[in-house]
Amino acid sequence: MLRTLAQLRAARPTWPLVVVDDGTGSAFTDVFDAATALGAEVLTHARNRGKGVALKTGFEHVARTRPGMAVVCADADGQHAPRDIIAVADRLGADPLERRLVLGTRGLDGPIPLRSRLGNDLTRWLFTAATHLRLSDTQTGLRGIPPGLLSWATRVPGDRYDYELQMLLRAARAGIGLDTVPIDTIYLDHNSSSHFRPVVDSLRVYVPLVLFLASSLATFAVDTVALLLLEALTGDLLLSVVGARLTSAGINFAVNRRVVFDPRRRCRTGPALGRYAALAAVLLVLNYLTLRALTQVGLDLLPAKLLTELGLVSLSFAIQRRIVFAAPSQRAHKVMPPRQQVG
Repeated sequence: MLRTLAQLRAARPTWPLVVVDDGTGSAFTDVFDAATALGAEVLTHARNRGKGVALKTGFEHVARTRPGMAVVCADADGQHAPRDIIAVADRLGADPLERRLVLGTRGLDGPIPLRSRLGNDLTRWLFTAATHLRLSDTQTGLRGIPPGLLSWATRVPGDRYDYELQMLLRAARAGIGLDTVPIDTIYLDHNSSSHFRPVVDSLRVYVPLVLFLASSLATFAVDTVALLLLEALTGDLLLSVVGARLTSAGINFAVNRRVVFDPRRRCRTGPALGRYAALAAVLLVLNYLTLRALTQVGLDLLPAKLLTELGLVSLSFAIQRRIVFAAPSQRAHKVMPPRQQVG
């Protein structure tokens, strides 16, 4: 950490440097005294509160003491070379008004500890399944955040390692762009300095993703079972599609609003329900027309249903994220104008 601070101070003398001591205790007082001597502000937690809380402490401090200044956050374990930190800052400073996060993404080639490789591969796959966005490195700690999104970043849930993935998930839902900058892949001594606990912290990371996917899977299951039952009872495809969709839509609206897209109740229920109903009506028509076309060419109802839902799920997700459950400020894409500074 001290080497990184010294190199950044030499390369960018005017940059404010902020270090968060997340409850390391008196044994490391000399390390943080040295950080202060290098010109860094040291913020101290009396006890360990987790990486997510430490990042939010830094964001809140910058927003309060240097309004209008952007933030580049980097890990303290030597994984991020100063030249890469500077590259992320330069990309962020090129257009600080833009509603986006800048991510320093590793190529993840060469000698990588097995737990890190497996964790990155699994998280990347789940992230793509949940958001329909491809991101090569979902676990990077090198991130640039414009001043207009610092307040948003402090409201993202998560106290420990789960926070960084939650940030990406919430950004995807809120229509915040994810801009990437290639960086070196560095693991010092097989990443032995990492405090990541493989079992406990992996659960913290993956549970939000599983919950994120569970809403769509549960709704699909309800809709499919209801469709098959109603079609068997009535023999009327249109009536069956409408009945199944009404049943599953009610469940989907409640779960998506309370768990997936709007747990903080930022959008009003009435307008959100109206937008959802309009979306459901459009999807209902598309669902019926697609199902009828597929069954008329000889495809059985169940595989026709699977193909139809796979084709419509991305459209439904994108509209719910950007319009149905977005707060008014998100739908209008309003960002407070910051000063063009990076820190």
